[in-house]
Amino acid sequence: MRVSEISGRGLWARNLIKAGSIIISLRPYSFALASRYLDSHCSSCTATSNSGLLRCTRCRTVRYCNTTCQTNDWSLHRLECSALTKWAKSAPSKNLSVPSDAVRCLGRILWQKQKEGFDSSWSKEIDALQSHRHSLEPRVVENNTHLAHSLVRYLGLSSPGDLSEFGISSAGDFADLISRFVTNTFALTSPSLTPVGVSVSPLVALFNHSCDPGAVIVFPRSSRNPVEEPQMQVIALRDISPNEEILTSYIDTTLPRSLRQAALKETYDFTCQCELCGDDNIIDPRESIWCPKSCGGVCPAPSDESETYQCVKCRAVVATPAFIMDALHIGQEALAKATSIQYTDHDKALQLTTNIIPRLVSAGLTPSCHPLLPLIGLHKSLLLSSLSADMAQELLDQTIRIAAKHYMGLSVILRDGHPVRAVALAELGKLLAVDEPCPITSPPTNIASLPSGPARLKAAYETLVRARHELMIGFGKNNDGGELGRNIRKTVVSLEKELGVWTQGIHNTLQDLLNSSRK
Repeated sequence: MRVSEISGRGLWARNLIKAGSIIISLRPYSFALASRYLDSHCSSCTATSNSGLLRCTRCRTVRYCNTTCQTNDWSLHRLECSALTKWAKSAPSKNLSVPSDAVRCLGRILWQKQKEGFDSSWSKEIDALQSHRHSLEPRVVENNTHLAHSLVRYLGLSSPGDLSEFGISSAGDFADLISRFVTNTFALTSPSLTPVGVSVSPLVALFNHSCDPGAVIVFPRSSRNPVEEPQMQVIALRDISPNEEILTSYIDTTLPRSLRQAALKETYDFTCQCELCGDDNIIDPRESIWCPKSCGGVCPAPSDESETYQCVKCRAVVATPAFIMDALHIGQEALAKATSIQYTDHDKALQLTTNIIPRLVSAGLTPSCHPLLPLIGLHKSLLLSSLSADMAQELLDQTIRIAAKHYMGLSVILRDGHPVRAVALAELGKLLAVDEPCPITSPPTNIASLPSGPARLKAAYETLVRARHELMIGFGKNNDGGELGRNIRKTVVSLEKELGVWTQGIHNTLQDLLNSSRK
């Protein structure tokens, strides 16, 4: 650890760190599953189970893989169990019968501090986390205040003044606790990057930020021992030189600079000065449109009607900046709306993305441009959740096309091996490997045709081989690409056998034809 005048405390590499290397591997100090995943994931090791999970018979809220996981979690759940039961009894509706993952994680932190002792190294490391309570924006202060009130209620206290039993002696101490938690929380994710909760790790919080990071934080599910899960790992995305600072990203780096800067300022109270944020001489693919003359070049996405925007290749001028700006604004609103209802009104969210994506494409946005890229990603997720055993060929092909567009957009922005990009490529490969319900022999002329039969199988194989290469970087080579990488390896082996059978069959048929022609 070193201290920089610009970014404060941080972590530097002592020796060369190769891409795909595990820099840090540990279990978070504290974590909690999001409410919608409490029924499907173990609250101790965060695993899912095809054979079902055991539910706590008292609070009937959390579930476990088996009695081992339940026993491992009991020291904290015995306190949590009572709090969950009381909360549910006083909840005004069933939808509010479980507190948020943030409230439950904070509760676990305070109970753990009681257990470890307020002067223990565990408690001191939590207390040493960075707090920005004196410089928070009003909206963040309001959210933190709501979180604080919910936590007091969850702990069964009548007022913040009763928090002394948790080592909190003043309103300032309580505000610091909430601010430290919000500032230093990491998303708890599945092996395929689905956010399933929140987590806290003081050591991992020491890594500083870059919008073009050299390392990434993942939960690859690499351990064979459930007691060690969830394993939070920092993986090198590229070779990191000796004495180079190891940087991760605090936010979604597919966002354009203005949105990245706003998010960092609001939550972390700093302005990013990384190379990606500081270079004004390049056209950011996150804010780009195709050349109006279709020369293959790109132009910066218009943000001011009074400005002139030109293609970097042929210098053609964008003639309708107002039209494009209007499309960008409508797209952003549609993205916010569809995202907010994706779990509560799937069909309406799908209708929104279906209608708005063609409009953004007609406005000339490139696949990597915001908000088209996240809309394509959301549209893909909604289509994936619509697939079933009796799905139509048209729906499968539509999902494959949108998955290909999503990966195309991500590959322009994210480096080879980035886990987001790797997962997107793996999803595309798995879709190509799905058995075709009814192969289309003559696709519509206005839609790009997809390979069918053995050709599609070969495309799936080649795509998954590439995906496995990227997963080995983003989720760690020593992890074999994590749980997802191991599953992809099995699929690749299966496809190899299937392709081998098909190739051998063709060979046998040709040999039979040759033999018959000689008779």
